[in-house]
Amino acid sequence: MNVMSSVMRGARRLAHANPALLSNFLSQPPHCRARSPAPLLTCQQNRKFASKQVKGHKKEQKTQKVKAKLDKQEVEIRQRMTVAALAEAMNKDFDHVLETLLNTAVNVDSLEPHSVLEEQWIKEVVTRSGMKFRWAKLSESRDRPNRDAHRRPPADPSSLAPRPPVVTIMGHVDHGKTTLLDSLRKSQIVSTEAGGITQHIGAFLVQLPTGEKITFLDTPGHAAFSSMRARGADATDIIVLVVAADDGVMNQTVESIQHAKRAKVPVIVAVNKCDKQQADAQRVKQELLSQDVVCEEFGGDVQAIHISALKGDNLLALAEATVALAEVLELKAERGGPVEGLVVESRTDKGKGPVTTAIVQRGTLKRGCVLVAGRSWAKVRFLFDENGRVVTEAGPSAAVEVVGWKELPSAGDVILEVESEQRAKEVVEWRSYEEEQQRLQEEQSAIELKQRAHLEEYRKERVGLDHLSWRKRKAALYRANKDKFTTRPRERTETDKLSLPLIVKGDVDGSVEAILNILDSYDTQQQCQLDVVHFGVGDVSENDVNMADTFSGSIYGFNVGASRTVQQLAAKCGVPLRLHRVIYQLVDELKDELSARLPPIVSENIIGEATVLAMFDVAVRKKKVLVAGCRVQKGQLDRGFKFRLIRGPDVIWEGSLVALKHHKDDVQTVRVGMDCGLSVDSDVDFRLGDSIVCFEEVDAPQRISWDPGF
Repeated sequence: MNVMSSVMRGARRLAHANPALLSNFLSQPPHCRARSPAPLLTCQQNRKFASKQVKGHKKEQKTQKVKAKLDKQEVEIRQRMTVAALAEAMNKDFDHVLETLLNTAVNVDSLEPHSVLEEQWIKEVVTRSGMKFRWAKLSESRDRPNRDAHRRPPADPSSLAPRPPVVTIMGHVDHGKTTLLDSLRKSQIVSTEAGGITQHIGAFLVQLPTGEKITFLDTPGHAAFSSMRARGADATDIIVLVVAADDGVMNQTVESIQHAKRAKVPVIVAVNKCDKQQADAQRVKQELLSQDVVCEEFGGDVQAIHISALKGDNLLALAEATVALAEVLELKAERGGPVEGLVVESRTDKGKGPVTTAIVQRGTLKRGCVLVAGRSWAKVRFLFDENGRVVTEAGPSAAVEVVGWKELPSAGDVILEVESEQRAKEVVEWRSYEEEQQRLQEEQSAIELKQRAHLEEYRKERVGLDHLSWRKRKAALYRANKDKFTTRPRERTETDKLSLPLIVKGDVDGSVEAILNILDSYDTQQQCQLDVVHFGVGDVSENDVNMADTFSGSIYGFNVGASRTVQQLAAKCGVPLRLHRVIYQLVDELKDELSARLPPIVSENIIGEATVLAMFDVAVRKKKVLVAGCRVQKGQLDRGFKFRLIRGPDVIWEGSLVALKHHKDDVQTVRVGMDCGLSVDSDVDFRLGDSIVCFEEVDAPQRISWDPGF
């Protein structure tokens, strides 16, 4: 250490004595590594300078190493968020949101998990929680390409060929529509129909003696089959309106005229039953004037033909009128290209599976064609005519039964031919997707409506309770609703309104549709709730019975059967199985079952009346009993019935008698004009002039007030 100090002093003296020498020495740095103490000084200075640079470098590194800020959690928010949804988005619990909203204008005590927050408070909660928010983007679901099948554009008129007309026979029930068709095609359809009325829509090809072919659609005339008549009007070229000359214009006649006007289809009036003595065809034509149906003899353009379908009178004139009108309409269609048609009726056959009756409107339907109708598709396996014979093809206006459907299409669906099975599956998938989206949208609307109703009810319950603390509010709400909490959920459901769950099965889709339309007119839900839990086409199955047993409902079948196994299962489960072949009989039994579920109406039948003339005490087993001395004024007093004590306009007491005596004898009845003494089962203060009425309660069955219109 001493040596080092002396070296440093010598160096300083040298620097003061000869600075030039020192500067020359410093300008030659390589020699400093070799010799003399001077280089030690120079190297020391260099080291000192280098150390300053390192220190400066360290400062720069410190300035670069700025402490990174922690990124705030980002919360995705949207309009009308509930408290529970906001807590879930923040990854917090429900109480955290409540704590955050303390000391704000929000009434924290009124908040529930499903309570909806305003935009201001949603942002406030996120900000106070040390987070940042961002608005959620609207979910833009990628639009699926439309894979639906559509009708072809109109064909070139030069490629069109004449086609037979499609004629629909319409009119009121029992006016002779099917009998007319029987006479035209020389068959006996009406004799095979249940109840003598048409309950299905039928399609038949009739060849007239003149050689012309006409496809006839026979529609039901019963009030229950309005949708079938509407479908018949949509699929037709000409409507033959059958009106009975003895009945005139009836309800379904008017409805048929309205269907024709809506579909813009020309009408031919067939005045039937002109062979009857009470027939008045002129009155029928005058009644049609009120419906804007003007016959030719009154200056209109509607042909009116007088016929007798039963005897076959003047049917040729009706056929000629139909052919003439068809020629005026110039009915033509394209026989080539993809097939287009309409499902008139659909049913499930045990041997054939799903079967449809279809009208070909365009193209030629052949075996092997791939068809799409609604949400079902088919590869045609067989084609049958109305007589059950196999046909190889069906041109425009032909009515055929199509076999090969994967599922049963609905009546009224449009039939379109596609190029392959793969294309058919794409169309069905797209249509199912569209229907599902529409259903989801309807369900969402219903959910929002329920939420608004629940919110309004929630606010009404809390009116007048805002000034209370949440504990007192809860206690007040509990006291107000404690009757609801005392019963178990199952007991609460049992005390709800009366209801009748239904399972509806029909032989064809149109029959099921007709029954559902009838049930849609049910307007007495306040008496008994009517719920259709399932409907379908085909015979009653074990699944139907099990479902009816689950819902404690009934099964109604129209023109369907049930195997012995199904009947035994229904009897074992106690499920009512009601099978009918006539529509109005089914409706009548349904009304009877609804009426049977209603509680009876209790009515009072007055047996007798008496007036109190005196009161006295009688000792019975060392106990004083007040006895009223009465005289019977009307009828008789019977101890087995109930009694009522009336004083002026007020009812003082109602109950049963303990004793009824005439003089000193116990009696069962006391007749008019006789005196008696009676005592009652409670403490009653009798007074002179009081009236005592003897009455019985009679249970009268209550009838459902639903009127389906027929």
